[in-house]
Amino acid sequence: MTTLNPYLGFRDNAKDAMTFYHSVFGGELNMSTFGDYHASEDPDEQEKIMHAMLTTENGMVLMGADTPKSMDYTQGTNFSVSLSGNDEPELRGYFDKLADGGTVAMPLEKAPWGDTFGMCKDKFGVDWLVNIAPAAT
Repeated sequence: MTTLNPYLGFRDNAKDAMTFYHSVFGGELNMSTFGDYHASEDPDEQEKIMHAMLTTENGMVLMGADTPKSMDYTQGTNFSVSLSGNDEPELRGYFDKLADGGTVAMPLEKAPWGDTFGMCKDKFGVDWLVNIAPAAT
């Protein structure tokens, strides 16, 4: 099964924002820092949120993260669309089609958390994140 949901970007306040959304929507909130995955060399970013996922009891999913200093951040355009699931051929196909005529910011490759992950901007300027989890056995 493939899911599509919003992914919000923040600058140094993802933890506060996602905690707020948790208070609004309820459900379960999981957060990981850049330090948890050794995903940033910058000491100031170790406690920043690399990935947060809020899953509500009625099935809504909202994700978010702090944008590293090395990446552009413009409030008001700080969102992307996330595709995730474990159907690798399906998700790779979506990624390739979305990237056609656009730009690949990060090719689909093994990520520190064990999944395959990539980022692209389509030809209309929409940012996409694709995460492929290992297939269930």
